[in-house]
Amino acid sequence: MRDICLIGAPSNLGLRPLRPGHVPGTWRAPEALNEAGLVEALTPAAIADLARPAYSAEPEPGTRLRNGHAIRRFNLELADAVANALGKGEWPLVIGGDCSVLLGALAAARRSGPVALVHVDGHSDFRHPGNYDVNAMLGSAAGMDLALVTGRGEPLLTEWPGIAGPLVADEAVVQIGERNSRDPDFAWADINATAITRIDVFAARQLGAVGMVETTRAALARAGLRYWLHLDVDVLDQTVMPAVDSPGSPGIDPDDLVATLSPLAMDQRCIGMDVTIFDPDLDPSGEMARLLVSLLGRIVGPGSA
Repeated sequence: MRDICLIGAPSNLGLRPLRPGHVPGTWRAPEALNEAGLVEALTPAAIADLARPAYSAEPEPGTRLRNGHAIRRFNLELADAVANALGKGEWPLVIGGDCSVLLGALAAARRSGPVALVHVDGHSDFRHPGNYDVNAMLGSAAGMDLALVTGRGEPLLTEWPGIAGPLVADEAVVQIGERNSRDPDFAWADINATAITRIDVFAARQLGAVGMVETTRAALARAGLRYWLHLDVDVLDQTVMPAVDSPGSPGIDPDDLVATLSPLAMDQRCIGMDVTIFDPDLDPSGEMARLLVSLLGRIVGPGSA
């Protein structure tokens, strides 16, 4: 058993609006999951909630990233909260929010040395200035988090106080569940030239949970580091989890997701986890919130060890 510190990170800063005037609803996820029974399912030793940051869809001076300065401020606050939990010997579980919260989580983890990353996501999140025209559109950090944490992108979100180099090295990353890289028009094909270990959704379904865990553990053993676990819930098929901004198919089966993530989360080398992209605005009945609570209870709850 471990002492979980449940950290609410109600950010939507890294997402684009889906239509004029739209404000993404991921900021409501911590509250919605708590209302669906997350605290009861996990029985955390501590709870910390960050204040919701203000969202803007407009460009701002000094950056081509939407809400870039606000993302940095929010993630510095989140890094302090995660570092505080780690300093107390607690296991931080960050409930986002959009995927940009990974930046603050890793910035905290890096304060005590290098880390590896298990990045479970239906997308590579590898957009960066080397593979798109930054002058043609604003960048959305939620589609860039893996690129940013590996040091690709504006210094505003790649350089962090007291940390030399990227938050995580390519060879210390395992990416699981991405579904687009076999498409002929895949926009971020340069990820194929990196040292990132990649298990796309098609390979994941062939390997099954046991094979995914074995492959991931082998890569982590080569890195020889503590690691952080990132879960974007759009890795589930859109028929199972439609309450995300970019749903898609195919996805990892919920039972396979639990069977993969539970042993990885329970490993003593895993120092924390974040969960992102659930949008309660797309879940009016609360059914998806209850499903996520059930899955998280199975992955990191008291009976998951």
